[in-house]
Amino acid sequence: MAERGLEMFFEAFLKKESVFFDKRALQSSYIPETILHREEQTKQIANILAPALKGDKPSNIFIYGKTGTGKTLTAKYTTQKLIGIAEREKVPLRVLYINCKLKRSADTEYRLIAQLTTELGKPVPPTGLPTEEIYKLFLRELNKQNQNYILILDEIDQLVNKTGDNVLYNLTRINEEHTESQISIIGISNDIMFIDNLDPRVRSSLSEEEIVFPPYNALQIQSILNQRAETAFNRDVLSQGVIEKCAAYAARDHGDARRALELLRVSGEVADRKNAGKITIGHIDEAEGKIDRDRIIDIVTTQPKQYHLVLYSIISLHPNRSSNIFTGEVYDIYKSLCGKTSTSILTQRRVSDIISEFDMLGIVNAKVISKGRYGRTRDISLEIPPQTLPRIKNILEESIRI
Repeated sequence: MAERGLEMFFEAFLKKESVFFDKRALQSSYIPETILHREEQTKQIANILAPALKGDKPSNIFIYGKTGTGKTLTAKYTTQKLIGIAEREKVPLRVLYINCKLKRSADTEYRLIAQLTTELGKPVPPTGLPTEEIYKLFLRELNKQNQNYILILDEIDQLVNKTGDNVLYNLTRINEEHTESQISIIGISNDIMFIDNLDPRVRSSLSEEEIVFPPYNALQIQSILNQRAETAFNRDVLSQGVIEKCAAYAARDHGDARRALELLRVSGEVADRKNAGKITIGHIDEAEGKIDRDRIIDIVTTQPKQYHLVLYSIISLHPNRSSNIFTGEVYDIYKSLCGKTSTSILTQRRVSDIISEFDMLGIVNAKVISKGRYGRTRDISLEIPPQTLPRIKNILEESIRI
């Protein structure tokens, strides 16, 4: 009976009218025909990359700006158009894209070069060979290809956090090896301070050209949402004020268009589940709470054990404090937890770096403050909503087994 009930539910779902026409238009991977409010940045990237159409090596580009400001979208859009012309004119040119945060292949220098070698048509094991050997294989494949490559390293700061900047140094020097093919790098980062922390040799080579993406304002986000909504939704399903509310929410969140698109998509899903037929302001409010909860839970769940130990240390101090928490106090709790869970202890500097990452992800707020001749510390406060905290605590306790 239960089985038949489930079949009936799915059959009814297939017949049900949805507010969506093409939901893909609201996904971050979707590339529209026109990129709004990024004409200047598109032109800059196109000017830098255009020499590739004549067989020349373009300069390396470093693109930075906050999350959801159109960096990846603009880079992909411009290189897609470039490749279209290259194919028509039979110019040997290829674009390789790697998201250094999502791709496990960017966890180590070896894995990244192995992934690139595989992309060139020579499958290699993800582990096992000496790093020097994997570079030799990579160079050999490059020599066979005799074409230019544009390598987009999205969230390049995550790559450097995991592997150090040696891999970037080696990639930027490859063109000095007299290969038949040449590589230009487009590095994309949300962290505007990232470039300052690189080895000076890498910094000067990587940032031959720098392009800054400013945040969108509320009116710009409204026009982006209207553009995508035309493709994404059936006619007359958006109630008055829905687009404006999504844009205001994103403008408050530092002009993050990606968050606005996600909010609009989830609002549509909420409306569909309720058989509403129209998306209302109420659906947006419901979607906003759901996104914030899910985002924090997803972020915490995917972090490694050492990160879980640091976050659990912060949470352990938090309930008993009216004032904020300092790095040294977190480190003391962290060391105690490492002892209880038989985990190797990281240095205080590394723990401070992890706290900085949590700050960037919006899990904590960590301001650097000076203590005069005693150096600097971080003034830490927890940013996890109270209703989500018990769930997060359970996830952490299961992970570290305490």
